[in-house]
Amino acid sequence: MQYKNAFIFEHPLIQHKISLLRDKNTNTKDFRQLVEELATLMCYEITKDLPMKEIEIETPICKTKTHVLGDKKIALVPVLRAGLGMVSGMQTLLPNSRVGFLGLYRDPETHDPVQYYCKMPEDIAESTVIVLDPMFATGGSATAAMEVLKGMGCKDIKFVCIIAAKEAVERMEREHPDVQVFCGALDETLNDHAYIVPGLGDAGDRIFGTK
Repeated sequence: MQYKNAFIFEHPLIQHKISLLRDKNTNTKDFRQLVEELATLMCYEITKDLPMKEIEIETPICKTKTHVLGDKKIALVPVLRAGLGMVSGMQTLLPNSRVGFLGLYRDPETHDPVQYYCKMPEDIAESTVIVLDPMFATGGSATAAMEVLKGMGCKDIKFVCIIAAKEAVERMEREHPDVQVFCGALDETLNDHAYIVPGLGDAGDRIFGTK
């Protein structure tokens, strides 16, 4: 199926690192490092449409006109807690980006998202917002995050995940067709506990070593 606003990465380095993430024998240190590296690699594609501005500089040879990033503000918004694992990788290429925090957890019975924390930069509505969450399973938390951000006036939003289920991508396209989605890999389905299959387990637990 073709998705209107979803980009699925096929780069060999990204696919290689995702395979290592999926392995149940990958330890916490290596898992966390792989998540950071994947975020950095994915950042290249995610930022390809950032606005530029022309400036004049002087090289050792002569003066010349060249281009640098424009004045558009960039905000990274990790969905707590697993999204935190992607922040430093993104900041490798976006060192001046600001970070907002959105706490959502999935109710174990209903699988619906429940918000418990929200702290954003004051001018979040004027920013390109990059929402980070390694796993995109039911789409509940991600679509809830979009509702929160749009309620704050955000109009330029991108959602970045490492592994997505098809159901989640389709849900985002239905509910928020204006949001660009970037997925490292697209998996087939969810199990009875709403975990992505084959997936990689609970990303938060594996990043922080809580299981």
